[in-house]
Amino acid sequence: MYRITPAIQHYAWGSTTAIPDVLAMVPDGRPVAEAWFGAHTSAAATVQTADGPQGLDQLIAVDPALHLGADVTSRFGAHLPYLLKIIAANAPLSLQVHPTLERARAGFAAEDAAGIPVSAPERSYRDDNHKPELVYALSRLDAMVGFRAPRRAAELLADLDTPLAADLHALLAADPSSEGVRTAFEWLLQPETRPAAADVAKFAEACARRLADGSPSPRTDRTVMRLAAAYPGDPGAVTSVLLNPVTLQRGEALFVPAGTVHAYLQGVGVEIMANSDNVLRAGLTRKHVDVVELLDNVDCVAAPPIRIAPERVFTSTRIFYAPVDDFELSVTRLTDDGATRLPGRGPRIVLCLEGEVELGAQDGSTLALTRGQAVFVPASDGALTGSGDATVVQADVP
Repeated sequence: MYRITPAIQHYAWGSTTAIPDVLAMVPDGRPVAEAWFGAHTSAAATVQTADGPQGLDQLIAVDPALHLGADVTSRFGAHLPYLLKIIAANAPLSLQVHPTLERARAGFAAEDAAGIPVSAPERSYRDDNHKPELVYALSRLDAMVGFRAPRRAAELLADLDTPLAADLHALLAADPSSEGVRTAFEWLLQPETRPAAADVAKFAEACARRLADGSPSPRTDRTVMRLAAAYPGDPGAVTSVLLNPVTLQRGEALFVPAGTVHAYLQGVGVEIMANSDNVLRAGLTRKHVDVVELLDNVDCVAAPPIRIAPERVFTSTRIFYAPVDDFELSVTRLTDDGATRLPGRGPRIVLCLEGEVELGAQDGSTLALTRGQAVFVPASDGALTGSGDATVVQADVP
């Protein structure tokens, strides 16, 4: 087992206190948006070895079979298949989509062939992997995920007294199908047709008036107003009318497949995803926007957000099984009743969310964690037990 220190991402939308509180860090006044516990080359976590600190990606590369196990290396090669993060949104994130595996491979190869450096700001594909993800809420977490039913979106546009709302309503009324949704979504985002900043502002003002008068969807109107205030003139604020609002309470989980448009609005959570940093953005951001690529990857079929119900194992553990092969997430509540078996035998990352725990591996090694501390457990260490009074979250490969 190796103690692991995350790579910290200081994006502007982060919170100055939320992740420091989760990880028992001293805040330094800068926003902390994400803490990466993984081996992605963009920002690999650091492990403490007998020879000193080194990147988790470097540790795994020395002996992939030892650290990942024969099953994982046969399926995923010499790479940790997942990326575990803590995320804290103090302001809305970008309107985004993650690519499928096939699209990621093609997009990465095309940008490589074009000579765009992997670290370049204008790069859309940082790697050749897909990025389905699951988020487990540590606080209330608000988001927009996937498209509403077209007729419901049309209803929400019908009584907004602006030309922009009337145009969108006409598009959906003419074709209340996934193709109609795609037409409306593209019309809002394409450079040739996107509304002017003044029209977006008038749309938000109309939502504010409707909210004051008695809105059929107060949450939708508040979301438009909030996004328009955070990103003035950005039509991404208007696209929120087309999307499903979703709220997770602490302890709930949501799965976001590749191809699903989404944006987290506010909250703190544990994220686990395929080992990728591919984000295709269409707005609500100051980062690189690639509308064409996002539209080529987005699935416009209306569907409700995919909430994942946990399965309980070993009495004290809840496992959130996502419909992918790359990862699974478990949460275990330990008490002082003796050693408790933890699930999994592959390469695992265990993070202590509350209390103190002593982990014991099948090879006889032990390691104590307090709140905010984490450990990488190689497959060669075998089964794990935990003792103490604590809550731990674990990333593993199914």
